[in-house]
Amino acid sequence: MEVWIGSLLEGAAQAQGAVAVIDVFRAFTTAAVVLANGASRVIMVGSVDAALALRQRGIGQVCMGEVHGLMPAAFDFGNSPLEVSGVDFKGRTVIQRTSAGTQGIVAAAGRAERLYAASLVTARATARALSVSERISLVAMGEEGRERTDEDELCALHLRQLLLGRPGAAQALRQVILAGGDIAQFDDPARPYLPSGDLDIALDIDRYDFAVRVAVEDGRPVGRIERAS
Repeated sequence: MEVWIGSLLEGAAQAQGAVAVIDVFRAFTTAAVVLANGASRVIMVGSVDAALALRQRGIGQVCMGEVHGLMPAAFDFGNSPLEVSGVDFKGRTVIQRTSAGTQGIVAAAGRAERLYAASLVTARATARALSVSERISLVAMGEEGRERTDEDELCALHLRQLLLGRPGAAQALRQVILAGGDIAQFDDPARPYLPSGDLDIALDIDRYDFAVRVAVEDGRPVGRIERAS
């Protein structure tokens, strides 16, 4: 098994083989939550206009995501796992646009043999799904795909440990992330769109027993639940 770790949009564009695009704070934590809450699929797009057009055409019912952290005015939900955690999405198609995670998925979709939207809440299940492949790329998306962040880089390292058959150290990983400087942004009065509840969910490692598998359907990357057979 060959495991390559890349970062940011550049890494997503270079990724080959089985690919996990990682966005812990918060895109792919949020995607996992809506799927766990019954959404049939998450269509991942690169722009607000693309998301709204799909909803207008009835291809999806819910627009979710952010631009520079803020929910676009016409969207139904922001990029907050806490916000969607109590919502029943049963049978609904969610359209997601974010500044890092979905951009990485769009960039990687054309080259990946298998593609996953990864975060800590699905870490072990994602590693299990990737482990059937000989060539694996782990891409830490960071801040808007341009600046590296502790949580995504550490998630990539954690996935690599699991892929190599090592037990990992989930609680130590959580503590290291909590010691980082980016944590102060949660519950900052100047950033009301970043509640501390988002942090609690995002760092609930292995909260879910499924991976978020992304396949290209009708030319669009679509995420669905994938459980071990």
